Amino acid sequence: MSDHPPPPQRLETPDGRQIAYHKLPATPDQSTRPGVIFLGGFRSDMNGSKALHLEEWARKHGRAFLRFDYSGHGQSSGTFEEGAIGDWFADARAVLSALTAGPQILVGSSMGGWIALLLARSLPDRVAGLIGIAAAPDFTEDSMWATFTTPQRASLMADGQIALPSDYSETPYIITRRLIEDGRDHLVLRTALPLPFPVRLLQGTADTDVVPAAALRLLDHAAGPDIRLTLVQGADHRFSDPACLLLITETIESV
Repeated sequence: MSDHPPPPQRLETPDGRQIAYHKLPATPDQSTRPGVIFLGGFRSDMNGSKALHLEEWARKHGRAFLRFDYSGHGQSSGTFEEGAIGDWFADARAVLSALTAGPQILVGSSMGGWIALLLARSLPDRVAGLIGIAAAPDFTEDSMWATFTTPQRASLMADGQIALPSDYSETPYIITRRLIEDGRDHLVLRTALPLPFPVRLLQGTADTDVVPAAALRLLDHAAGPDIRLTLVQGADHRFSDPACLLLITETIESV
């Protein structure tokens, strides 16, 4: 028996992008329960520790589960620098629409939390619950553009991109003018954000990429009957040590 994992399946979106994904069907006794979709972060892929932990949990419990790479990420088509929030939202919407049936539990990590909120706003009937892990809505405006220096802003507008150092890779982030401008078309914290289903926000107090104040802002802004924020002392942005991973799956089960 081979130790190599099976290759991903592929979905061609209405925009012509090839999205790589892994899908786990529900067992018959769990088929009436909502499936779980993992939405990864900015420049991450579907093979991260949180996605794989959730897949193993879903396999153990017979739950339907789906993980995928946005275009320009991981094994999907396209290049990262050409993408923007609207593209990745369209990818996620295509995945939700084409590969799942009925309401799903959306688990969004960092940028994936923003994508999950966009899905919830556009397709509320397809969402059974939403879990944000260090959710980063509107980060292109509030964490990038708002903190750029005047020379950085001028360079971005004139050259179309700037390079930023990364804490997670030796390769710098290339931030494009299109990413910033497209992000402004998809902001969720400037207008009403009804979330009429259970919402759980998980946030580490030691997260320097998405600070706890961002989670409090989302909690304060969103409107819904069942929205809760859990702060985890000492957890960082990765939110992937054993205790954090256990908290994620316990949260799914509670929703």
